[in-house]
Amino acid sequence: MDVTTSITGFVALYIFMLAAFTGYEIIGRVPAILHTPLMSGSNFVHGIVVVGAIFALMNATTVLEQVIGFIGVLFGAANAAGGYVVTERMLEMFKPSDKKKA
Repeated sequence: MDVTTSITGFVALYIFMLAAFTGYEIIGRVPAILHTPLMSGSNFVHGIVVVGAIFALMNATTVLEQVIGFIGVLFGAANAAGGYVVTERMLEMFKPSDKKKA
């Protein structure tokens, strides 16, 4: 069964604008104390971005679409991996140090 989905330019722009507005409203209301848990959640979202980029790359028909899809996968994976590194470093700040004071 071959299923294809076609999104027109206006629908894609509408979805992008709606996602940008929603993201801005949600992130703008998060207190500073919740920043680290929010980072972990955003890393999950970056994983979804990678899956979307892979899907776009699989459906690419021209060389330009393949290049854009590859760059999307590459940047999404780097963003997700970097997010986990930053989250780990932030969590290290809250661990007690092993230094003994004399």
